[in-house]
Amino acid sequence: MLLAGGGTAGHVNPLLATAQRLRERHPAAELTVLGTAEGLERELVPRAGLELVTIEKLPFPRRPDLAALRFPARWRRAVREVRALIRDRDIDVVVGFGGYASAPAYRAARLERVPIAIHEANAKPGMANVLGARWTQFVGLSYRATRLDGELVGMPLRPEITGLDRTALRAEAIAELGLDAARPTLLVTGGSQGARSINRTIVATAAEIEAAGWQILHLSGGRQTDFEPATTPHYVAIEYLDRMHLALAAADLVVCRAGSLTVSELMAVGLPAVYVPLPYGNGEQGLNAADQVAAGGALLVEDREFTAEWVRTRLVPLLRDADRLARMAGASAGAGASDGSDRMCDLIERAAATRRQS
Repeated sequence: MLLAGGGTAGHVNPLLATAQRLRERHPAAELTVLGTAEGLERELVPRAGLELVTIEKLPFPRRPDLAALRFPARWRRAVREVRALIRDRDIDVVVGFGGYASAPAYRAARLERVPIAIHEANAKPGMANVLGARWTQFVGLSYRATRLDGELVGMPLRPEITGLDRTALRAEAIAELGLDAARPTLLVTGGSQGARSINRTIVATAAEIEAAGWQILHLSGGRQTDFEPATTPHYVAIEYLDRMHLALAAADLVVCRAGSLTVSELMAVGLPAVYVPLPYGNGEQGLNAADQVAAGGALLVEDREFTAEWVRTRLVPLLRDADRLARMAGASAGAGASDGSDRMCDLIERAAATRRQS
């Protein structure tokens, strides 16, 4: 099997979760990962014990410039390289997760008459998966709102998330993170890079959040060089946390961006959220949260509106309403799926079976 994808965590982590489950279900299967030398896959794939083969990072041209003129030759070269890899490894199925490596993989598979299976992590699909979906019926979607023909499989997630017993782990997580077991926890995170607007608003209102009886676990992000943590007594700031499952076990409500992986993980573990989508891009983060928001498990607030005034008038009243938070937690758990890895593996197996039948 050739698993293609990479670039961001939103592409790499579902790929790795699927690969891990495939190895459990098919111990004799030979898995090869196709990516680029620039993405997160460069580090994460070898660390997971998988072979990584790289091709040139090849963005689709968006305007008529020199890169656009060079694109056709570079595209043909990338497709040739993947076709050779498919033949050399006797690949039975190509599985794409989006990102720069996926589009050449889809085209090569099409030319080599190898079945294709696709996982789309976002509600608004990327260009590579839109292209690949033209050549296969085996498309797995993470969200009901995804604008692509396919079937809902959910997000392939790490076992640390799907097997997380938040109640059993909570006391250990609270102690290890230096939190107060007597207070509920507001987890604030902007991802590994952080989110400056979220960070500043939370720091500015930390005292008011604590006055509502809560404590704050603030994962500030590793690239926020101007970050100044709050100095209030029930506030813990951590730049980056490897063991994110501890933070999820300690949390009672999450304030965060709405990346596809984040949204899926919070629904899988049943955590309510306040999503503050990225203020730029093509709007996919707001769409990612649509299922959970529609179910009543999350609130959505635009980045420019997430101010100290919004915290005082909307967030603090929510923190004081335990019944509403309990309903939101139940709605979050009901909106997501924790078996995305198995569902995606089922889809891959069905795709691979079409080659054996041909």
